[in-house]
Amino acid sequence: QVHLAESGGGLVQPGGSLRLSCVTTNILFSQYDARWYRQAPGKERELVAHLTSFGDMTDYADAVKGRFTISRDLSKATMYLQMNNLKPEDTATYYCNAALPPYSYWGRGTQVTVSS
Repeated sequence: QVHLAESGGGLVQPGGSLRLSCVTTNILFSQYDARWYRQAPGKERELVAHLTSFGDMTDYADAVKGRFTISRDLSKATMYLQMNNLKPEDTATYYCNAALPPYSYWGRGTQVTVSS
């Protein structure tokens, strides 16, 4: 059974950093595009960062460019989201996604709260 599990969320002060991890199980992770999404209360889920399966291209939401970095470790079948200079508006539940059409798998989310 495919399983994605996020970790690394928590409470952080503005300007702080967190690194989210997403361990994937039972997929050939190297063939999948990796994405991080987030959803704040009362808002729609939005794409935050994307890394292609070849690992050669990334793209980011404008709101996080220059502050967030998506990466992966194929040996650990894990994707990461390094988040620096966090702002209160980054507060949300963050979800990882691994996609190889027509397949798309999601984690259950990890909460990130940015507050003083």
